[in-house]
Amino acid sequence: MGYVRENLMITTERLVLRLFQTSDAETVVKLCNNYNIYKSTMYLPYPYSLNDALSWMEHHYDNFMQDFSYEFAITDKETGELYGAIALSNNKHFNHGEIAYWIGEEYWGKGFATEAAQSIVQFAFEEKKLHKVFARYFSTNPASGKIMEKIGMKQEGILKDHIIKDGKYEDLVYYGIINE
Repeated sequence: MGYVRENLMITTERLVLRLFQTSDAETVVKLCNNYNIYKSTMYLPYPYSLNDALSWMEHHYDNFMQDFSYEFAITDKETGELYGAIALSNNKHFNHGEIAYWIGEEYWGKGFATEAAQSIVQFAFEEKKLHKVFARYFSTNPASGKIMEKIGMKQEGILKDHIIKDGKYEDLVYYGIINE
């Protein structure tokens, strides 16, 4: 992972993680206006509008500068094509953060989320000096759990019927990794 502090950018073998720009909004709408992404995320609305994208991006820079959260666009290193998003929260009081991500359905199964998540954990530990990073996913989305396992996270527990999504209760599976 290469973090460029001046550009607020992380580079990996195939990806550039950078701040979202207003010009990304239409692509975000195209990727997020997808029921299969909506059903596996806690806060993404459906249908997803241009206003949703713009209001979501509005405070990314300020949140980053205040060390509250770091929201990155996951893009192709060569073409700049936008694949999805990954975020890291920063809870200074407890010195931990949560990662969350989504990838456009047409890019699933190519390892982009794993590569981005690995670099975000490294960023959390090396740059932000967090003690722990955790993540959670709906038990109905085991592919997300596989990503967490691939980056070294361990399952810590399952919160049964913890979230209501579309009128149905969902289990939340928690994973974590400690900065040894």
